[in-house]
Amino acid sequence: MSSGPTVGAGVGSAQLDAAVQELDMITDVFNRLVSSCHAKCIATRYAEPDLNKGESVCIDRCTAKFFATNAKVGELMNKMGGGGAQQQGNSGGMGFF
Repeated sequence: MSSGPTVGAGVGSAQLDAAVQELDMITDVFNRLVSSCHAKCIATRYAEPDLNKGESVCIDRCTAKFFATNAKVGELMNKMGGGGAQQQGNSGGMGFF
């Protein structure tokens, strides 16, 4: 066994750049989802440590609508010829974004 670092061994620079770009896109989508659904569903005054039933249902619905809308926008962009970022996202295995 080798004790030296082997992180990135056999991975090309282009693959590493694509992975970093994909991670950035996923992080951006997650942050937009959290920001949007938190603002819509959770009161600014925290009275309880856990989500109540209404907040939980709202978060579930908001998340489902967010991804459904994201998928529809992606489909429309693909039909129109797409933008560079969206096409890269779909070719990078992110069909659900």
